[in-house]
Amino acid sequence: MAKTALSDSVSGELSKQELLSIYRLMLLIRRFEEPLNRKFREAKIGGYLHLYIGQEAIAAGIIPLLRLPGDYVLSSYRDHGHALACGSDPRSLMAELMGRATGCAGGKGGSMHLIDPDHGFLGGDGIVGGPVPVATGVGYAIKYRGTDNVCVCFVGDGAMNQGGVHEALNMAGLYKLPVLYVVENNQYAMGTPISCSTGQTDLVLKARAHGVQGERIDGMDVLGVRQTAERVIAQMRRTGEPYFIEAICYRFSGHGVADNPTQQRFYRSEAEIEEWKRRDPVLTFRTKLENWGVLSPEEAEAMDAEVRRQIEEAIQFAESSPEPPIDTLFENVFA
Repeated sequence: MAKTALSDSVSGELSKQELLSIYRLMLLIRRFEEPLNRKFREAKIGGYLHLYIGQEAIAAGIIPLLRLPGDYVLSSYRDHGHALACGSDPRSLMAELMGRATGCAGGKGGSMHLIDPDHGFLGGDGIVGGPVPVATGVGYAIKYRGTDNVCVCFVGDGAMNQGGVHEALNMAGLYKLPVLYVVENNQYAMGTPISCSTGQTDLVLKARAHGVQGERIDGMDVLGVRQTAERVIAQMRRTGEPYFIEAICYRFSGHGVADNPTQQRFYRSEAEIEEWKRRDPVLTFRTKLENWGVLSPEEAEAMDAEVRRQIEEAIQFAESSPEPPIDTLFENVFA
């Protein structure tokens, strides 16, 4: 493939450093996720585990545009990538996954409840659709304070059938709250395809029914995601009104760690998975950067090696950290 001039694409609006920063974040998320399944099998990660592999372009395309702290981010249980994009320390996140006292929630939250308020990340949520009402409340607080901040809420497509989600969207549309609702539509709510779980598969229409404007985008194209998010966030800061993005994407791993390749065959084919993997957001973006002359193969390999070292250090930090003391069991717990 011939090299493409930067001015011929959306990348022309970004500096070389910005492009490399986006790629490194996507790579960081991918390399963070890859060893987790193995660590779970080694019984070093407790609770449950949902991987973000395949969806990196969404977090990397949106979150770096925010003013953190100041703006806010909430996520579903597939939250590792969002926390990393907010700037959370991989060591603290890995320690939390392994239930260690040095984790971001003191080792008590685990994979589905990462949190880092200092970086604007108000946490993951193990309840399907759970962060949507909370994000709506955050949006009301922003409006009450009179600032131009925004809240971004990430959920999956399965959340769009939850009653609380529609109640919250109705409130956002009614009160005009500065919340960006991002549905990462990986097309399967656990193992159920969206065509079998909802009568209206155009999720943007569901948001519009509540007075929230929105659009559908390609969630596998990081620069396309970023271009849309930049426009939308600027509009929200100006108007203070909500917006809805349906990002079409695909998870390369199963729904969770118990969803192994054998079980996946009951609801999606190997051919389908391989077809989507040809659109791998990390690999396709690397190819673009190399074709544009922004990143050489040697530089790409060196960056990959550096990120892998960072993740290995995070694993070593977590494994060498102590478990939470028994006498802290009831600290920071609401009953």
